[in-house]
Amino acid sequence: MDEIVISRAITESYIKELLEFMEVDVAVVGAGPSGLVASYYLARKGIKTAIYERRLSIGGGIWGGGMMFNRIVVEADAKAILDEFGINAKEYQKDYYVADAVEVASTFCSQTLKAGTRIFNLLTVEDVMIREDDRVTGLVLNWSAVDLAQLHVDPLGMRSKVVIDATGHEAEVCSIVARKIGPKLRTLTGGVVGEKSMWAEVGEKELVKHTKEIYPGLVVAGMAVNAAFGLPRMGAIFGGMLLSGKKAAEVATDLLEGKSG
Repeated sequence: MDEIVISRAITESYIKELLEFMEVDVAVVGAGPSGLVASYYLARKGIKTAIYERRLSIGGGIWGGGMMFNRIVVEADAKAILDEFGINAKEYQKDYYVADAVEVASTFCSQTLKAGTRIFNLLTVEDVMIREDDRVTGLVLNWSAVDLAQLHVDPLGMRSKVVIDATGHEAEVCSIVARKIGPKLRTLTGGVVGEKSMWAEVGEKELVKHTKEIYPGLVVAGMAVNAAFGLPRMGAIFGGMLLSGKKAAEVATDLLEGKSG
């Protein structure tokens, strides 16, 4: 067994894929439920898609379920998405289904990769690229270890026709854009408003309703929607997250085809 062969195999295959995906149709930031679902539907259409995830693990908050009970709840409207992925869900009572969080997270990861999305974990988005036409055209990336160690190491850039912010409660990409260009986001304040307190019924519906292009070239999905628009958080019910991911894919597709924006 040759350690150099092993090292070269890892390095060459990774660098080749990183170079291949330095220019994509859609860049998704965050590999939580909405980001994975959005990427799955995009890749299924043959749209070149990459996910950038700052953490080691993929799946966001799914793994822990509700308060580390590894179960999640999905309402009836979103069960069709679980069915499409081949995920088991048992009816708890009318309109509410329970699924194993580990099965959900692992299946989303596997099926999204098999659909053609590439996932780059341990990469942090520290900035965005905005050009003269006031449009997001790419991301600025650095290793998460550099960020955690607070080292001064310059990042690299990648180009994307559309960016989806699926970073969760912090709405990190939307926040970066608001800091760079001022209050120009399509929200009540022009910036990231911040989540309201938990109200699952309202949060679930409004989350899907507000999944949209929030700035030219930038689509917001999942819990980043709630943070950006000042909507209630929902807790361990995930139907809205899944539906938001699917809608984000539709919005991004329309933008690529010049149908909206």
